[in-house]
Amino acid sequence: MALPARRYPLEGINLKDPLLFEQGMPHALFRQLRYEAPVYWNEEPEEDEPGFWALTKYDDIVAVSKNPQLFSSAMGGHQISYPPGLEFNRATAAIVGNMIGMDPPEHNAYRRLVSPSFSAGAVRKMEPTVREMVTRILERLVPGAECEFISEVAAELPLVVLCELLGVPQEDRRLLFGWTERLTDFVNTPEDQVAAFAELFAYGQALAERRRREPAGDLMSLMANVEMDGQRIDQQLLDGFFLLLVIAGNETTRNTISGGLLALIEHPDQYQLLREQPALIPTAVEEMLRWVTPVIHFRRTATTDAEIRGQTIRRGDKVVMWYPSANRDEDMFERPDVFDVRRKPNEHLAFGEGQHFCLGAWLARLELRVMFEELLRRQPRIELAGRPRRIRSYFLSGFTSMPVRLAPPQTAAERP
Repeated sequence: MALPARRYPLEGINLKDPLLFEQGMPHALFRQLRYEAPVYWNEEPEEDEPGFWALTKYDDIVAVSKNPQLFSSAMGGHQISYPPGLEFNRATAAIVGNMIGMDPPEHNAYRRLVSPSFSAGAVRKMEPTVREMVTRILERLVPGAECEFISEVAAELPLVVLCELLGVPQEDRRLLFGWTERLTDFVNTPEDQVAAFAELFAYGQALAERRRREPAGDLMSLMANVEMDGQRIDQQLLDGFFLLLVIAGNETTRNTISGGLLALIEHPDQYQLLREQPALIPTAVEEMLRWVTPVIHFRRTATTDAEIRGQTIRRGDKVVMWYPSANRDEDMFERPDVFDVRRKPNEHLAFGEGQHFCLGAWLARLELRVMFEELLRRQPRIELAGRPRRIRSYFLSGFTSMPVRLAPPQTAAERP
């Protein structure tokens, strides 16, 4: 493996610095880490945080993901660290206490409750509804005009689908959008994040109480009324469930739609290829997921002393898996820095691996496929109308703004 032209002094590199990700994924740094320090000890600047092991190789991340007995989600949660202060207590409890922060067998029991709604069969039945939703979104766009692709297109589809699944009135979907914007972009102040958590939890609690009085066929009705060991799920778990679905069901799909379009704009030959051969779109969706990798990392905590590539991991050490690096690992992917909509096989880790493989993977694939089928059919070309603005985050990869210019009305010759 040849080293990147740009070299980083590894001592003092802090992967928790959101500024490192502000201009895009630091792929050159990840490549250098894979080559020089695939199991890298990252000191944390906070006095009360001990540091963590950063894993950047595909095989190591798969091995850790598949061994919850040795590398626990429950022992320390799934994020590198959590905001300090009593005002964040409810938020931290919800984050740590949701399904992502559980190990087997507890995780399996809760996952079984909701997994039927996200199975391949259940998702297949949703395709006509999703296609109708996509059609309505795209028909609002004006040919030849500029639009804000994030708010008008990329965010709209997962929000509309999420509201249907959760039983949230469609007129409230912009509330969900606003809360996720405030919670995921590190440019926001802690005070604003505290307020956003409080508003989101209050809304979820009110929705759960309404669904106890008036149950319907949605996921909140299920979670608000189901009993585990003879008792209803407590409010902390409901908080975590609502938070997980609002963030995971909204941000990750939205960010792959926007990042996928940007990749096609930057690779016009690939855009044209999909216009000419729409049967390639399912394969292209997998490449978009690999290329974008909307979730940047998850954490595990060592339950006992272990060893990875000769490095001793002590009990209680934080082990952080950097998925964008795994998805560009030269030992796993041929020409990993090339965006190729024909790429097969493509065993990316955008959905994670092991017990915590993304519950909504089939739904995300459906939304992405239908969106790009309909968008590319209608648009012979799309151009950037301004510089995209990224989320300032080391946890999620995405954009807060992406102005684009649509093609003018198609002539008969331009229609695929």
